[in-house]
Amino acid sequence: MKIRTFAAGLSLLALLAGGAHAAEPTGRDQLIRYIDGLADSQLKAREAELAAVDTSAKMDARKAKLRQTILDLIGGLPAERTPLKARMTGGYQADGYRVEKVVYESLPGYFVTANVYVPTAGKGPFPAVLITPGHSPDGKAGDRFGGNLAKAGILALIYDEIGMGERLQHYDPELGESKVGRPTGEHSMAYWQTVPVGDHVSRYFIWDAMRGLDYLQARADVDGARLGALGCSGGGTVTAFLTALDERVKAAASACYVNTFRHVLAGPGPQEAEQSPPGFIAAGLDVPDWVELAAPRPYAIVSTEADFFPFEGARTAYEEARRIWGLYGAQDRISWITGPGGHGNLAPVGDKIVGFFSRWLNNDTTLRPFVDIRPPRPEDNLVTATGQVSTALKGVTLQQVNQARAAKVAPAAKTAIPLDRLRADIRAVTNARTPAIKLSAGQGTCVLSGSPAGDLHCRLTGTQGGGRKRALLITGRPEQLAAARAQTDALAANGWLVMELPARGSGGTEEIKSALLGDWNLLSLRAMLAGESVLGLRTDDVTGAVAVLSQRDDVQSGVAVYALGAMAPAALHAAVLDERITSLTLDGALASYRFAVDRPIQRDLPEVLPFGVLRKYDLIDLTTSLGSRPVTWINPENGVGETLRQGQFEALFRAKPATVRWASRGARDPLVLP
Repeated sequence: MKIRTFAAGLSLLALLAGGAHAAEPTGRDQLIRYIDGLADSQLKAREAELAAVDTSAKMDARKAKLRQTILDLIGGLPAERTPLKARMTGGYQADGYRVEKVVYESLPGYFVTANVYVPTAGKGPFPAVLITPGHSPDGKAGDRFGGNLAKAGILALIYDEIGMGERLQHYDPELGESKVGRPTGEHSMAYWQTVPVGDHVSRYFIWDAMRGLDYLQARADVDGARLGALGCSGGGTVTAFLTALDERVKAAASACYVNTFRHVLAGPGPQEAEQSPPGFIAAGLDVPDWVELAAPRPYAIVSTEADFFPFEGARTAYEEARRIWGLYGAQDRISWITGPGGHGNLAPVGDKIVGFFSRWLNNDTTLRPFVDIRPPRPEDNLVTATGQVSTALKGVTLQQVNQARAAKVAPAAKTAIPLDRLRADIRAVTNARTPAIKLSAGQGTCVLSGSPAGDLHCRLTGTQGGGRKRALLITGRPEQLAAARAQTDALAANGWLVMELPARGSGGTEEIKSALLGDWNLLSLRAMLAGESVLGLRTDDVTGAVAVLSQRDDVQSGVAVYALGAMAPAALHAAVLDERITSLTLDGALASYRFAVDRPIQRDLPEVLPFGVLRKYDLIDLTTSLGSRPVTWINPENGVGETLRQGQFEALFRAKPATVRWASRGARDPLVLP
């Protein structure tokens, strides 16, 4: 993972303290400030609740509550431990240990590749440590701890996390790499496929790790009562999640992950999809909770002084956790191992990490030098013949696993959804509030105020004379609105009142984890952590704009809405909530949320996908519910931005209303305005 480098990633303090020389905040900056302020209030509520936990009994009650909350947030875990079908594909001998190359199925046909480092000195059964590697295309091949632990008398299993090593989900044999980017790109793609189903992708990461423990317990040379877990960065994340939810882990070391969200949001911002369960902060949780759910088991927080995850955030998390371990009289079991260097630089403290597991799993206080142990050749640690599960074993992908899950928990509606229920579902899914919006208008300009996310600058034309007018709200990205201005000005000159409503959050950019997902990926993670929805805020912007237009004395009854691209889903949601939208045109928009589940790859969906939506409705259900109001879909799109032909579009409906029309528009053609 990398620190993001865009202006909107500056801390809130930097934005507020920049003075006269500070750059004008972008729409993205404004949205981030709102989300961070909301998260801050949620984190303060959590801190007050935790401060009242002053006994081990209260902490035990808190742990039980939080575990259930976490399981609810991620969609639970798979219910059945299906056969692992583990088999060894090869191995080699080294100094003091041997390496076995193993593959097992954490779910049917869902393969996990792993290396097992087995001590050759001493007699088993040995304690064992499950190692989840940090985010790197190398996966398990980048590990240096397996051999060191084996030399210390501890068996180690290091596996390829999904999207890494031999488990690339979007491997392209012609490119020799993933089509969607490095591991963070693969994880982001998987995240946005699980979002509409109402699951968090971590449920599968955690399950892979739990099945790794199952595999270790099944080995005759492993003492199943002495299991540990170790990981760095993304691997530190999974280690923390696993240890919080699986008490078989008797000692854990999470490196270059543990922090606080207050420090992360003010610093680099959310960095990884698997670290960001939707609603996590809103539910009263923070990163230290993952650690504290393991109390009072032995735990090591490992931090590097120059990590992009703030060192002071790690200190704060450790101090909070130390108080919790103190409630159990076990402060000697929580430690903070620190060392020099940047993110993932564990070699300088490798001896302390191995020593931690030796002490707590093997009752051995010997501190051994940490050695840079590598395989004789990189390919020696490959489990599959081709180096990729997708080409060697032909198993199922995470997308296919999620698609099957969606078919069970979020099947398509077979009948029309009642309008009252649909409106309630929209508010529940998107958090749309319909706040009271006020309009301040000048000569050609306007400001919409009243949204909790801040004011929104708009453009209002056609206000001069002419009696009562027909009103058009056109909404999209600022550049889309500017490109259509000659047309909208002509419409205003012809007797219309026209409001241009820019998409909230426009302006600025961010680090791109995957070019296919665009630059709303990390900002949408941030919003969802706080229980907020960009779609819901934008839906409120549309309904608010419609309300103020409808209330004007110079406007005829009702407002026509023309929505471009990412604003189209917001306009469609608004039309269901507000019958003052008398006609709707959706131009270049995603036609169905189910495309996010049913296709292997998606493009630019983080901006428009709400969490859990397919458990309630799809965009097609919203379209059908508008009844007699005309809806025109111009160039409707699938999940990768391809325009649907008329037959493909109409096939999405159980029965397409006569008021719903498909239309096409060339890239250089003007908008199809009234």
